[in-house]
Amino acid sequence: MTDLKTIAMFPGQGSQYVGMAKILLDNFPYTNEVFEEAADAAKIPVKKLCLEGPDDLLKLTANTQPCIVATSIATWRVMIEEKGFKADIFAGHSLGEYSALVASGRLSFERAITLVRARGVAMQKAVPVGAGAMTAVLSMEASRLEEFCKKASKPGEPVEVVNYNSPTQLVVAGSCVAVLRLEVALTAEAVKFVSLPVSAPFHSSMMKPAREEMTPMLLATEFINNKTRIIPNFSAKITDQYAADFLIKQIDSPVKWCQTIEKVQFSGINHYVEVGPSKVLWGLARKILPKGQFKLANTDNVKEWLAQ
Repeated sequence: MTDLKTIAMFPGQGSQYVGMAKILLDNFPYTNEVFEEAADAAKIPVKKLCLEGPDDLLKLTANTQPCIVATSIATWRVMIEEKGFKADIFAGHSLGEYSALVASGRLSFERAITLVRARGVAMQKAVPVGAGAMTAVLSMEASRLEEFCKKASKPGEPVEVVNYNSPTQLVVAGSCVAVLRLEVALTAEAVKFVSLPVSAPFHSSMMKPAREEMTPMLLATEFINNKTRIIPNFSAKITDQYAADFLIKQIDSPVKWCQTIEKVQFSGINHYVEVGPSKVLWGLARKILPKGQFKLANTDNVKEWLAQ
């Protein structure tokens, strides 16, 4: 592919792992500034958490979110400094939308870290531990799963599709009792599912308290109108106009990732690069896109990526 049109994709929660900043810091010492700036903004030891964990502290939502954004943006800076990398469109999965905004020049890094730290705290306390759950459902059509969710929901006990990750992977979230009712119904239909080890029903209507808490802070945030193209999770539509409302609605609305990738596929994008830790979005793109027609890459090991 000689004429590459590129999307930079930024991962969300679940992509973190202890040691995820080691390659960056060992090989590109200037990235230390990114982690120091993140620590100052979040008021937590971001670099130590990324390098040493421990895992139980790193996976706490309020810690995970600034650590992933910091690692993603440190990776992005290496890609620019070492290779002059550029993207035509930016998108991020859930939390990754903040990284996408920073990389696209629409949001300052310091403000993004401050926001995601507050977002993590708000999301964690929105639902008492043990009251919410999330489950990944495999190989079931979205419309059919949505109907199953409606039947499993009761007043005050919702369960909803919250992540449209790929044609073969959907994620539901809601109250524990509603999720359990859904799992019983799925078992009866021989549908495969995996309960996720999370502490809150992210992106479900149960996140409304977090949305309300974050709204004033997001409305007070300055977004730079630089005409870069970005795809918000809430709409899954390419836009060069961005406002706080996208991030406000995202908190208790589904992540339309499959729709996002399908949208950019038909817009002429043929180069998909995941920027940040792990290979989650790279793997999802492989499931969504027709085989052999697109160039896919991930930068979990950015040193190897640079050598390609």
